[in-house]
Amino acid sequence: MYYNIDMRTMKTLSITLPPEMLDIAERLAKKQHRTMSELVREALRQYERNSIWEEIGPYGRQSAAKAGIKTEEDVVKMIHGFRRERRRRGKASAR
Repeated sequence: MYYNIDMRTMKTLSITLPPEMLDIAERLAKKQHRTMSELVREALRQYERNSIWEEIGPYGRQSAAKAGIKTEEDVVKMIHGFRRERRRRGKASAR
């Protein structure tokens, strides 16, 4: 998700924050050498990415369960098996 930002097409947004949250935002912006606008834009991008992962998470868990994947180690084993088979097939077709 890349946003081409053209300052001529920017719109102004006014938001309200509790004082504690505003203090946190200001500290983060200063620490990261960002403007408040940049901080909010990045927060929205991150929120969007998280939302996408939340949407596809159930599908991934369901697919993993169907494939018998229970741990990360199961994934590693499947990848190694896939690569081993691909190498075997590559060698067989080269003959």
